[in-house]
Amino acid sequence: MRYTKQSPKRRWPRRVCIVVVGGILLVVLATAGVRHMYFENLKPVSSSQETVLITVKKGASVDDIADQLQQAGLIRSAWAFKLYVSNKEARNALQAGTYGFEPSQSAAEIVAQLTHGKVATDLVTILPGQRLDKIRSTLINDGFSEADVDSALNPAQYADNPALVDKPAGANLEGYLYPDSFQKTADTTAKEIILESLKEMQNHLTPDLRTAYANQGLSTYQAIILASVVEQEVSKQTDRTTVAQVFLKRMRIGMPLGSDVTAYYGAVLAGQKPSTTYDSAYNTLLHKGLPPTPISNVSTSSLQAVAHPAGTDWLYFVTGDDGVTHFSKTLADHEALTAQYCHKLCGQ
Repeated sequence: MRYTKQSPKRRWPRRVCIVVVGGILLVVLATAGVRHMYFENLKPVSSSQETVLITVKKGASVDDIADQLQQAGLIRSAWAFKLYVSNKEARNALQAGTYGFEPSQSAAEIVAQLTHGKVATDLVTILPGQRLDKIRSTLINDGFSEADVDSALNPAQYADNPALVDKPAGANLEGYLYPDSFQKTADTTAKEIILESLKEMQNHLTPDLRTAYANQGLSTYQAIILASVVEQEVSKQTDRTTVAQVFLKRMRIGMPLGSDVTAYYGAVLAGQKPSTTYDSAYNTLLHKGLPPTPISNVSTSSLQAVAHPAGTDWLYFVTGDDGVTHFSKTLADHEALTAQYCHKLCGQ
C-alpha cells in the first residue's frame, strides 16, 4: 500500500487574521457611520417655520444650489444634499426660480420642491446684474403702474437713505438696487420695494467693506462702479476676485480697463445696439478710468471681490466659449489664449 504525503494546509498566523477581521470591522463601522451621518444631515435644520426666500439662477449647478441653501441655514450639509440629488438622479430636474423654504423642511422636501418648480408667489424679484431700465420693466411687469415705478425710481425721494450717502448728486439709482426677492401684497407700492432693496444694499455695504475699498484707493461709489463691471464680466466667485485684481492693476498703471461690457452699456444708453466701437464716456476700451456710473446692480460676490481682490498679478483675461476664464500677463499670451479658446464669443 502506498501512501501519498499531503502538504499540510496553510494556516494564517493568528495576528494576520486579527488584523484582517479588524480591518473589515473598521470598514463596516465606518460605512455605517457615514451612512448614519448622511441620513442625519438630510433631516430639517430646526423646527422653525419662518420662510426664507431663495432665488435659484438659471444655469446654477447643484454645487451652487447646495452652497446657497447651506449658507441660508436651510440644510445641514451641502455634501449630503448633493449626494441625495445624485442618488435620486435629480441633478437635471432642479428648476430655476424663487422659492420659499423653511428650516423645518428636510432635504428631501426641498429637492421635491425644486424639481417640481413650486416657486413662491406674490414676489417681486430683482435679479443680479440688471440695468436700471430692466428693473423698471420688471416692476411694471409685476403689476405696478408706470407712473408708480417712475416715481419710485426717482432718487430725490431717498435723499437721507444711508445706502446712498456716497451717491453723487444728480446720479440715478443705477447700481444701488440690491438683487433679491421681496414679498408683494395688494397694498405694496413700488416705492416700498425700492426701499427694501436699498435696505439690503446698505446691509451689504458694511463699515469693514467701506474700509477695504478705501484701502484699494477707491471711494464706495467707485467701488460699486467697478463691482458692476466685474458682475457683468464673469459669474464665478473665484474669477471675480481675479478679474477685480486685473482691473485694479490696470487702473494703477494708467491702462484702460478695456471692458467690452462698459462699451455695450454706453451704446445701449444712447439708444444704439450694443457695440464695442460706439464712442461714449462708458467705453473703457477707448477711455481710461472708470465709467461715469455703475452699469448694473451688483451682488455681494462682486462687492467682496473689489474689496478683497485676488493676490495674483495678471493683466489680461478672456472668457472662452466654454465659460472658462483664462488669465495672462502679456498681450502676446492674451492674444494666443483668445485665438485658442474664444471664437464664437470673441467673433473670430
